[in-house]
Amino acid sequence: MAKKSLIQREKKRQKLEKKYHGIRLSLKKEINKVSLNEKWEIQGKLQSLPRNSAPTRLHRRCFLTGRPRANYRDFGLSGHILREMFHACLLPGATRSSW
Repeated sequence: MAKKSLIQREKKRQKLEKKYHGIRLSLKKEINKVSLNEKWEIQGKLQSLPRNSAPTRLHRRCFLTGRPRANYRDFGLSGHILREMFHACLLPGATRSSW
């Protein structure tokens, strides 16, 4: 199980990203249409936004445990939990390979 503080930090980043998403998107659209001097100004505005509002700072975490590594997008679970669910036959249509 991940630390609760790390999970809360990630939730805070998600909230910030959602809050500044529209502003960031509009500034990025403007930057392609203007002259060089105006690009510098727009770039300064982008840099003045909070760092944690950038979408690249978000991590996918396991829905159950909060584990940040080995996550499968289709399920939203880490590989560890996914394997346990395969063994318990909790995921329909998923079979574990054996040889």
